[in-house]
Amino acid sequence: MEIGVVGNGQMGMTLEEVIKDTSYQMVKMWDVFPQDETITADVLIDFSNPANLTNILAYGVKNNIPVVIATTGYSNQELELIEKTAEKIPVLFSGNYSLGVIVMNQVVKQLAESLGETFDIEIIEKHHNKKLDAPSGTAKMLLDSVMETGEFTPVYGREGIAPRQAREVGVHALRGGTIVGEHEVIFAGTDELLSIKHEAFSKKIFAKGALVGAEWLMKQGPGLYSMEDCLF
Repeated sequence: MEIGVVGNGQMGMTLEEVIKDTSYQMVKMWDVFPQDETITADVLIDFSNPANLTNILAYGVKNNIPVVIATTGYSNQELELIEKTAEKIPVLFSGNYSLGVIVMNQVVKQLAESLGETFDIEIIEKHHNKKLDAPSGTAKMLLDSVMETGEFTPVYGREGIAPRQAREVGVHALRGGTIVGEHEVIFAGTDELLSIKHEAFSKKIFAKGALVGAEWLMKQGPGLYSMEDCLF
């Protein structure tokens, strides 16, 4: 599998390192993806920023190349562009590529279905002080899974004098130091508390997950896929 990597930051460099330990080949790495790129690859993996999205998707459509999107922080308009492009080529888009987080997301959905009526739900995410978007794409993914199970109201952070309302889901973002990534979902009931937590110790888990997704995506037809589709 010949891979084009978009993004030469920490995740792009980590992905390059992981690829070296596989039978795959990285054909090129871009920081800014150009409009007129002619190099071909079997799949593109994007760990860059939303500014590259338009050119990446146009390249994928022009060359009929699957695209793995591992960038977060997109606007609603950009999300619509991803959905429209997926009608023409295979696109894998996930808020997190850790295999453990994907399993956690499924468990959170099951817990919300069982406990959402009587337990309060809070989502807490922690990342390094260089992360740009908040809340994280993973926190949004976990929130979406909860929201799919019933009518909930997201509350982003808490301030002032305001009692918690029924069926709120608190979402809290912490930034500091070199935290790779930590996500916890708390289900707080009367006289009991259940929490499920995932902590990343290395960025390699995201790179390895993206490679698993890329290999799977190459066997799919046009469509918008998630890592849940890949694993389950």
